[in-house]
Amino acid sequence: MGQDWLLSFFLPAALFLIMLGMGMTLSVSDFMRVRQAPLAVLAGLTGQFILPPLMALLVIYLFDLQPIFAVGLMILSFAPSGATSNLMTFLSRGDVALSVTLTAITSLIIPFTLPLLSALAINYWLKESLAIELPLLRTWAQLILVSLLPILLGMLTASNWPGFAQRATRAMKPLSFAFLLLVIVAISSKHWERMPAFLAATAPAVLLMNTLALIAGWYWAKLWRQDAARRITIGLEVGVQNGGTALVVTLMVLGNAQMSVPPVIYGILMLGPSLIFGLGMSRWVKKESTNAVFRDL
Repeated sequence: MGQDWLLSFFLPAALFLIMLGMGMTLSVSDFMRVRQAPLAVLAGLTGQFILPPLMALLVIYLFDLQPIFAVGLMILSFAPSGATSNLMTFLSRGDVALSVTLTAITSLIIPFTLPLLSALAINYWLKESLAIELPLLRTWAQLILVSLLPILLGMLTASNWPGFAQRATRAMKPLSFAFLLLVIVAISSKHWERMPAFLAATAPAVLLMNTLALIAGWYWAKLWRQDAARRITIGLEVGVQNGGTALVVTLMVLGNAQMSVPPVIYGILMLGPSLIFGLGMSRWVKKESTNAVFRDL
């Protein structure tokens, strides 16, 4: 009961703080940037909503995942990245403005698409084996409350009190991640005896999905004839999923800890491949640019 209380309180609190902090870094101009680079934004958005589910499907069948884990992984693939990809794009010298714009737009879309797509996944994998039904209206309401509403509040705060917003953002980041860490600990302790089996079943799958999505995002951006900085950005935006948002469906709405295992494991393991991809591609692009300069001399 204590763990259930922790999960029901700290997960929405963490997500609310993360989204509120992200909202404080956004402005209306981030949404208007679509006019400046429409092709790059379209490439990023289509990649975010098409490629991760395809990579998840491939991984599910390659590893023959249990239906409950397959649904958890699919729900994760329906939740495009948030503030984490913005930070990774900055560290990787990608197009931060494009990353922020994609985050801003997907944050408005996810509360409406995630419940519908999640319901389809549940119906496909668990229709016969487990009686789980996703209440769409409740899910929409939960996602709006913990994602869309705090983003709008954050933008309003930043617009009217920019100094306060800047100070508050610095304070909220460690607090929100501490709350998420408590959620991870609570889920792990609830199934501690079975965690080695859960790890063995899901860790290789989430790592492969993350890696494939990063690479697919890079080549998707190349197909759209985007420059190197935008390829890095779109690669990260496609490859880095929002585990916290996925947990809203698997944990807050459905209350299914096993279904929450893929998003939790992913949230821990994706940092390695994503940083290697971003920093590695950044160094490779810089090296290629230097070689091109010398060839032109």
